[in-house]
Amino acid sequence: MFGGGGGLNPRKMEQMMQQMGIDAEDVDAEEVIIRTDEYDLVFNDAEVTKIDARGQETYQIIGSPERVESGSAGGAGGDADADTDTDDGGSSIPDDDVEIVAMRADVSEDDARTALEDNDGDLAAAVEDLE
Repeated sequence: MFGGGGGLNPRKMEQMMQQMGIDAEDVDAEEVIIRTDEYDLVFNDAEVTKIDARGQETYQIIGSPERVESGSAGGAGGDADADTDTDDGGSSIPDDDVEIVAMRADVSEDDARTALEDNDGDLAAAVEDLE
């Protein structure tokens, strides 16, 4: 990322990142799925790092994905969300996303879920609408 890689000690790098308002943390991910129209990329036991740079969250995935048929990863078929959405009125919005938006925008979970539904699950757009 910073070219060459030689000579910059990790502790110094961490201090520089903190000074620039960048926070990085490891995410204990079991599986990462990237869906496209043509195929799914499935990362099993990937190393995932969340980088928060002044409120803008970015995720870095390190690993080798398996390319599978579109929609076949993670049981994503016609009713993939049917088993996970039992107490939220049938919404396909994950509870974790609702909690993130509610916390970030300082609103109730009901308001956060509505904003997510109105923005097709886009967390950033939902937070923006609520602020």
